[in-house]
This record gives sequence, structure tokens and C-alpha cells, in this order.
Amino acid sequence: MPEISVFTVLVLTAFNLFTVSLALPLLMGRQVSRAGRLAQWSLLSQMAGWVCIIASGFWIGHWLDWALSTASMVFASLTPWLLFGALEQWLGPRPGKRLLLALVVLMPLGYTLLFPHYSPRVGWANFLLAAQLLVVARAALWPERPARKHWRWLLAGCHCVGAGFTFARGVMGAFFPELYPSFQTAHPVNVGAQVSANVILVLVTVSVLVAWRDEAEAQLRTLARTDGLTGVLNHRAWHEQAATAVAHARRHHQPLTVMLLDLDHFKKINDRQGHEVGDRALRLFAQALREEVREGDLAGRLGGEEFAVLLRDTSLNAVHTLDQRLRNRVLPEALPSLGFGLPFSAGATELQSGDDQIDMLLKRADQAMYTAKANGRAQMVLG
Repeated sequence: MPEISVFTVLVLTAFNLFTVSLALPLLMGRQVSRAGRLAQWSLLSQMAGWVCIIASGFWIGHWLDWALSTASMVFASLTPWLLFGALEQWLGPRPGKRLLLALVVLMPLGYTLLFPHYSPRVGWANFLLAAQLLVVARAALWPERPARKHWRWLLAGCHCVGAGFTFARGVMGAFFPELYPSFQTAHPVNVGAQVSANVILVLVTVSVLVAWRDEAEAQLRTLARTDGLTGVLNHRAWHEQAATAVAHARRHHQPLTVMLLDLDHFKKINDRQGHEVGDRALRLFAQALREEVREGDLAGRLGGEEFAVLLRDTSLNAVHTLDQRLRNRVLPEALPSLGFGLPFSAGATELQSGDDQIDMLLKRADQAMYTAKANGRAQMVLG
């Protein structure tokens, strides 16, 4: 059986990385998210590392060997760091970020300082790179944000396999240099590592594409639930979630309050200042509302200049505090931004024993809000 040329496998890996690096941007399109972009850069960095290590083989003992080999280690360290960044975008904060950053800096630094000494530099580089891969594997599985698990397990498995082969090469280079005198040595472990690199490339690319698809689907779900102008829940999403909250509060005998808010004289803003200014006013008010309510409460835009808030575990006494915070915030923000104040009328009501639908609370809150308007506006009335 003919001996497998490691150099041929190296070139094939670099070519496959080049092909995937070109294909991913075409598949993902120009409007790709930051996570998708980081994943693309990770593959580009990996390709650059392979190209540098192949090129370094033509200048053994030359200063170009040192420069290209060190560059390959820099790109090899950047590859897991960039993918870690993509995982943070997809799944939320990941454990091991500081450790990974330290490894990213120390691995190429130690490699270039130890370059004249083959065994220490090979052991150092491979051991630290294996540790980086394990950090990424752990980050892929850490249960922070709900997400489908299949691509995460695949990504973690690929990095564990890669870490195993990398660690084995480190052991050979550090303690058995006669078995692994160069990166192109046709040792079974090295050949297995190079062949597995091509398989891992395919599986990691599949994982990235599935993660990107999940992200796109989540964005579509968010768009379907969110008011496009203000960023708060739209009428349908707010009503559905509010109905669920009312049922939960009734079942567990918990207090719940619904509050309706309507910007006063909003039609005059559109007529006198233009719809663009009116849209800015709506966005300003919605942002203040979104940031002032607690996590778990529901803020939504029911239509036009009317907004709704559902406050969990809250009685009418606490609504006064929210109403006052909003008024104290909106006025000083609106004057310099819009050139005029942004008063609003509000009506609030709490869940009562006979309320079995959200519409019953909305009706009382609506009546209270119109009472506030009839009494001179820019105030809140409890219904």
C-alpha cells in the first residue's frame, strides 16, 4: 500500500478551507449577522494558518520559516477565538473567555520564543492549542440561552476530536521527537490528524450553517412579534402573552395590573411637525417605556400612539411609581430631542375576581384613560 503523503493532505485541507471560505459568504448573503461574520472569519483564519504552515516547509532553516511558522500559530489561535465570539452572539455569554484570551496570546508568543528548540515549541504550541479547542467545546455546550442542541453537540464533538489529535502531536513532538521530526512526518497520528481535519472542516461548516439558520428563524419570530417602528411587542403578541399572564395570575391568586397609555395631542405633532418627527416621538416614548418596566412585564404598542403595559405581581399602588418615573424621564428627554414635551394620559386597573379574560381589564383601563383625557390629560386615572 503506498504511503500517504502528508503534504498532499495539507494542500487538500487548505484548498477545502479556501473553497468553504468563499462559499459561506455566498450562502449567507451580505446582510449576515455579527455571529455569522465571526464564523466566516474563523474559517478564513484557519485557512491562512494552513497556507502559512505549508509555505514554511519550503524555507527550512531560513528566517522565512520562522516568520511563516509564527504567523501560522497566530492564525491557529485566532480561529477558536473568533468561533468563540460567534458562539457568544448565538448563545449568550460563554464560560472560559479570559482563559481562552490568555491562551490565544501565550501560544504564538511562546512558540516564537521557543522556535530554536524543536521539542519545547512543538509541545507548547500543541498543548495550548488543544486547550483552546476544549474551551470552545465547553462553550458550545454551556446551557445559557435556549437553543437547539444538535449543532452544539456536533461542534463540541469536532473540537474534542481535534483537541485529542492536537494533544497527541504535542506529546510526540515534546517527548518523542524522533517519531515526529516535522509537521509533514507520515506518522499514523499525524496522518490521522490531517485526515480528520478535513472531516472536522465539513462538520464544523454544517454546524455553523445550522446555527446561522436557527438565528435567522429566531429573528423572523422576533419580527413577527415586534412592532417594527418602536421595538416593543405588537398588538397581537402583547394580547397573546397578556392573556397567558392573566390565566397564570388567576390560577395562582397573584396580583396583576394593566395600564394603557396614550400620547396627548399626537395628531397635532404629525400635522405640524411631520410624520418623521411623530415616529421619533413614538420611538422615544417606547424606549423609555421598555427600559422603565421590569423584566417579565409586558410592554406593547396597540396601535397609533396607544401603548399597553402588563405588570405582574403588582397592585395599583405600584402603578403610580411607574407612571411618575415615565413622566420624569420622558419630558427631559423629549425637549432637547424633539423640541417639545411629550405628555400622555394613562388608565390602569388591577385583576379582579371576576376577570377571566384580558379584554375585561383592557376595557376598564381604556375607560380610565379616557377619563384622564376628559379631566385635562397628562395624568393617570385608576379604573
